[in-house]
Amino acid sequence: MTESGEISEFGYIMELLARGKVTIKNIERELICPACKELFTHPLILPCQHSICHKCVKELLLTLDDSFNDVGSDNSNQSSPRLRLPSPSMDKIDRISRPGWKRSSLTPRTTTFPCPGCEHDVDLGERGINGLFRNFTLETIVERYRQAARAATAIMCDLCKPPPQESTKSCMDCSASYCNECFKIYHPWGTVKAQHEYVGPTTNFRPKILMCPEHETERINMYCELCRRPVCHLCKLGGNHSNHRVTTMSSAYKTLKEKLSKDIDYLIGKESQVKSQISELNLLMKETECNGERAKEEAITHFEKLYEILEERKSSVLKAIDASKKLRLDKFQTQVEEYQGLLENNGLVGYAQEVLKETDQSCFVQTAKQLHLRIQKATESLKSFRPAAQTSFEDYVVNTSKQTELLGELSFFSSGVDVPEINEEQSKVYNNALINWHHPEKDKADSYVLEYRKVNRDEEMLSWNEIEVCGTSKVISDLESNCNYAFRVRAYKGSICSPCSRELILHTPPAPVFSFLFDEKCGYNNERLLLNLKRDRVESRAGFNLLLAAERIQVGYYTSLDYIIGDVGITKGKHFWAFRVEPYSYLVKVGVASSDKLQEWLHSPRDAVSPRYEQDSGHDSGSEDACFDSQPFTLVTIGMKKFFIPKSATSASEPENRVLPMPTSIGIFLDYDKGRVAFYDMDHMKCLYERQVDCSHTMYPAFALMGSGGIQLEEPITAKYLEYQEDM
Repeated sequence: MTESGEISEFGYIMELLARGKVTIKNIERELICPACKELFTHPLILPCQHSICHKCVKELLLTLDDSFNDVGSDNSNQSSPRLRLPSPSMDKIDRISRPGWKRSSLTPRTTTFPCPGCEHDVDLGERGINGLFRNFTLETIVERYRQAARAATAIMCDLCKPPPQESTKSCMDCSASYCNECFKIYHPWGTVKAQHEYVGPTTNFRPKILMCPEHETERINMYCELCRRPVCHLCKLGGNHSNHRVTTMSSAYKTLKEKLSKDIDYLIGKESQVKSQISELNLLMKETECNGERAKEEAITHFEKLYEILEERKSSVLKAIDASKKLRLDKFQTQVEEYQGLLENNGLVGYAQEVLKETDQSCFVQTAKQLHLRIQKATESLKSFRPAAQTSFEDYVVNTSKQTELLGELSFFSSGVDVPEINEEQSKVYNNALINWHHPEKDKADSYVLEYRKVNRDEEMLSWNEIEVCGTSKVISDLESNCNYAFRVRAYKGSICSPCSRELILHTPPAPVFSFLFDEKCGYNNERLLLNLKRDRVESRAGFNLLLAAERIQVGYYTSLDYIIGDVGITKGKHFWAFRVEPYSYLVKVGVASSDKLQEWLHSPRDAVSPRYEQDSGHDSGSEDACFDSQPFTLVTIGMKKFFIPKSATSASEPENRVLPMPTSIGIFLDYDKGRVAFYDMDHMKCLYERQVDCSHTMYPAFALMGSGGIQLEEPITAKYLEYQEDM
C-alpha cells in the first residue's frame, strides 16, 4: 500500500470511528509494531510499505552494523529480526540520525535489513532513515487509542505554574497544550498567534504540511505511480523520479480513496457473511479440539500396545537368560563335586582307598575293574581341564539397533506422502546454512518441517530444532562456528506426515564470515583488471597495452602481478571468507597481507622487463613462502585448475605431492590474535594449508592475478539470496 493509500485508509477508518461503526479496541492489532510488539512510536514507512517504529529501525541498523564490526566476538551472529533487539546506547542512536554521519571507510555501513513485517530485505539507500516518511496518520490513530485506553487520565497544561491545571486546548503550531487562562495569555487577540490552529487536548502534534525527505524545504505535491510514493517537484525535475510517471496529489488522493472506500464498504456490507464464517471457524475449532483428543487417545493406545509387547519380550528374554544361567551353574556344580571326589579321603579317592584294603582277590578284581576305569577317566580329566560350561552370555545380548532406528522414525501413518530428499549439491553453509530439498510429488505436501541439531559425539545427543517451511528451501541462521550440524526434513499433508529424510551433515566455517568487497581505489589497475558494479567479481584480461609491450620480445617481457585487495581491514578477532577461482584462470594468488606490505607492493615502481625485481614475481620460486618464519603476508598460488601448497624450507615432513586439484570454492581463515592463517576446501570444510603470519599491522584480504583469470567472492546467504535462487 502507498503512502497516500495508507493516509486515505486510516482517514476513512477515523471517519468510521467517529460514526461509531468501528471501536478502537477492534483495531488494536493494526497498531502494534512488528519489531517491538508494542504500540507504534513515531512510525516510519519502509520501502515495502510496512510501518515500523523510528527507534526500532535504528536498533535494527545498529545491531546489524555492529555484527559486521564485531564478527570475531561470540555475539556477532546473534542478531535476528525476529527477536527483541537489545537497545543500543543513546549516543549511537543520536550519531546515526545526525545528518552527514559517516563511518570509517574500513567499516561497512548497513542500510539493508529484513523487514520484521514481511521478512523481505529492504534497502534504505544513501539517505538511510532520513529518506523515510513518517506515518502521521497511523501515529494519530495510535494516540487516539492511547487516549481511549486512559480516558480517566487528563492532559495537563504545559505552561501553568505548579500545580498545573487540566488543559482544554492544544495548539498544533506551538506543539503544546494549554488551559483556558494560559491559552488567552499566550494567544492574545490581534497577534499572529491568535491565528494558530488549535484542537482538543492531545499529546500528538503533527506538521500541517508533509515535507519531502530528500528535499527538506519542499512540500509534497505529486505522487509517483512507478515507485508508489509521494514526491516533490524537485524529485521530478532532477531527482530519482525524473523519468517516472507522476500525477497530482489530489488526483492520487481521489483515486485511492475511492478504491479504498469501495473495498471497505464491500467488507462492511458482508458483515453477516463474515459472522457466519466466524461461526463456522468456531465449530471447526471445537471439532479440531475433539479430534485432537481422540487422536491422543489412539496414540496412547498404540504406545500401550508397544509397552505390552516390550514387557512380554522382556519377560521372555529374562526367563531364557535365567534358564541358561541355572543350567550352567548346575554343570559347574556337578564338575566341582567330581573334582572334590579326587581329593584324599573324599569321594572316589576315598572309596578307592577302601577298596585297596580288600584282601580277597576275587572280590577285589570284581570291584576294582570298574573302579579303575573311573580313576583313569578322572586322571585324564585332570590332565586336560575344561570347564563344563561357558561363563559368557554373548549369545544372549539383545540387539535393538534396528528396532531403535525404527522407533526413532516412529511417526503418523504417511498415507502415501513420499519422503522428501535433501539436495546435497544445492545445500551449503557459509554465514548461514541454505538447505534445499525436493519432493517426488510436490503437490501432495502442504508444508514441511526442517529439523537440525548440532552433532557432538563427546556430549549427549542434543534435541532437534524444528522450523515449519512452506517451500522447499530454508535459510538457517545463528549456527555456531566450527561445528557439525545434522539436517533432515519431513513432509506434511494435513495432520499426516512422512518419515524423515536421510540426514545431511554440514560443517560450519571455523569463524564468523567476514564481509567485504573488492577495493576499486587502492592499487586497482583498470587497464588489466575488470571489476563488476557490485565489486564482488574481478577479471584479468590481456589488453592492447600488453600487446604493445610484447614488441620487446627480443629482450624478454615479463608480465607482473596485478593486485587487488578487500575494502575492509582486520585488526582483531577470528574471520573467515570464501571465493571461487574461475577454472580458466592461468595464475592467481590469494591470501592476506598487512597494510605496510601493500604499500610496498602497490606504490613501488616496477620493472616490466626484469622478472627478478619483484620478490613475488609469479615464478615457482616459492620465495614468498620459502621462509617459515612469520611474515606480514601469506599468498598461495592457484592456477590451471590446481592448488599449489607452498614449500616450507624448515619442514621435515614435506608432502610428496604439493599439487592438489583446485577446490570449487576456497575459504581463508585468519586468527589475527594468534597470527595464524589457513586455507580451506569449502566443499568439505577441510584445511589444506596453515602457517604463521605477522599481524602487527592491519591485515587485508589480498588477491593477485596474472594472465587470464577471474575471482568471484561468495555471496552471503540471506533470505534475499533464497528468493533469488527460487526465481532462478
